[in-house]
Amino acid sequence: MTTRLTVAQALVRFLAAQYTERDGVRQRSISATWGIFGHGNVAGLGQALVEYADDMPYHQGRNEQSMVHAAVGYARQSNRLSTHAVTTSIGPGATNLVTGAALATINHLPVLLLPGDTFATRVADPVLQQLEVPYAGDISVNDCLRPVSKYFDRVTRPEALIPAALQAMRVLTDPVETGAVTLALPQDVQAEAHDWPDEFFAERTWVVRRPGADPTELTEAVQTIRTARRPLVIAGGGVHHSRAEEALAEFAGTTGIPVASTQAGKGSLRHDHPQDVGGVGHTGTATANELARQADLVIGVGTRYTDFTTASGTLFAADGVRFLNLNIAPYDGHKLAGAPLVADARSGLTELTDALRLHAHQVTDAYVDEYTLDKERWEQRVDACFEADEPDIRPTQPQVLGALDALVDESDVVINAAGSLPGDLHKLWRARSRDQYHLEYGYSCMGYEIPAAIGVKMAAPDRNVWALVGDGTYLMMPTEIVTAVQEGIAIKLLLIQNHGYASIGGLSETVGGERFGTAYRYQSDDGTYTGAPLPVDLAANVASLGMRVLRAKTVRDLRAALEEARAADTPTCVYVETETADTVSGAPPAQAWWDVPVAETATRPSAVKARELYERHVSTRRRHL
Repeated sequence: MTTRLTVAQALVRFLAAQYTERDGVRQRSISATWGIFGHGNVAGLGQALVEYADDMPYHQGRNEQSMVHAAVGYARQSNRLSTHAVTTSIGPGATNLVTGAALATINHLPVLLLPGDTFATRVADPVLQQLEVPYAGDISVNDCLRPVSKYFDRVTRPEALIPAALQAMRVLTDPVETGAVTLALPQDVQAEAHDWPDEFFAERTWVVRRPGADPTELTEAVQTIRTARRPLVIAGGGVHHSRAEEALAEFAGTTGIPVASTQAGKGSLRHDHPQDVGGVGHTGTATANELARQADLVIGVGTRYTDFTTASGTLFAADGVRFLNLNIAPYDGHKLAGAPLVADARSGLTELTDALRLHAHQVTDAYVDEYTLDKERWEQRVDACFEADEPDIRPTQPQVLGALDALVDESDVVINAAGSLPGDLHKLWRARSRDQYHLEYGYSCMGYEIPAAIGVKMAAPDRNVWALVGDGTYLMMPTEIVTAVQEGIAIKLLLIQNHGYASIGGLSETVGGERFGTAYRYQSDDGTYTGAPLPVDLAANVASLGMRVLRAKTVRDLRAALEEARAADTPTCVYVETETADTVSGAPPAQAWWDVPVAETATRPSAVKARELYERHVSTRRRHL
């Protein structure tokens, strides 16, 4: 039996019938579609979404990149088991997807991209917004999405949709391969009718596997752990993707091995778990980083070992340090010349715990006492950063975080991606639940927070979802505030005004750049931006987009505004001005290095001094072979 439908109608019906299943729980794989319509998709996917509105919910976006961020936020909150599709027209609508696609793929988060494309038949050539490439007639702007997609196909014939759609679902539901998947859809093909086999529209369940460890690798891993004196776990985002938090807690509690976390892995253990020692790397805690420097065995669980985690190759400094990498992806399992334990994080941790329990293996009491005391000392530093002795003055950024920290409980979700906030949050935030801490730091994309908060709130409607945004990030992408207002999605926006790119300003100063071009100020006669602050009222801008705004001038105001916003059932913004960009943080400085090359030759004293310091750090870098 066959059914005659357009390509776009067939695709929507197919997507509506796709499911994932893990641990016996089944759910829609593509639960909704975001879209902005133009001539490249309005008559194809636009019409199909109207035709099958009961089967495929639709959400209206304002910016194509933002729609991808919203889908990614939804996917992460859904443990990568459910995501959204995103449809755009051809031209700028399609190229606007590239940043979001890169973010999704770098973070191993599934999203389905359905950009319109130029005519497959080429009867109208060139069409509006077409990129003409004299040396290749089959290239369009959508080819920009190839390097940032885990799977890419251009559906130039109706019958080609069937294998393309099946391959797309295979990649989206694969815990190793998942990321952005792109099906480029020529606008004439979208509207073309075809006789489709009814089996194409039958419900299909994609089982998300949990592979266990190879017995040989497991035996070697157990022996490696048993011979280590100062082991340290580095928990990455894979712990969350696998829902391995309880297995990690059991492993840590059984063995006494301390657990540090990457930005993506923070919250793998609650902040008050005895073995949790906080963030690791350039934005990590002194406790975790000192343990990392002295560790003789580093057990990476679901981590990619980015340069922030390894302090650009300078952190793991002990002679003879070894690496054991539990990762579902062999590519990551072999990093740093480590011994791979290729398995699902939860399965692998459970197997390790059972094997080590047979040997009654635990680290020494002296080691536990050491990191416990160091953790207590760090918590005292956190308390000092959060404390506000004078509640009627303008807060520092850590005091803003402290006010929020004192208010939330384990049901709240805190979202951030870029600026000076990730460093402060990684060092200071006390994660109370497995998914409270939502940092996108694989791509660290300014503008992610607001649309991602919408996606998270859609996936978890009963949770309080906070988007923490600085003024630089806000000006990049505030557009989806309109979407939140339109759909009544009650996200909480904490907007921090510090008059500039605070994070890059601080970095600029340390590398001899003298904060050039990082402050939001009028230009001075010498061409630098060192004049008076700009008269920009971001709170008024938020209000103009339809969101309720609560202004806070002091610490006392801030506490009251945050409490009022948390109780609100409509989209609400808390706006607070902190210190200027050059004094924004007040948090403890970096506890580990990060390699940002400094000018090798310069005449300005700041750059000369920065280069001297850079060369001292570079000399400590090592390759683990």
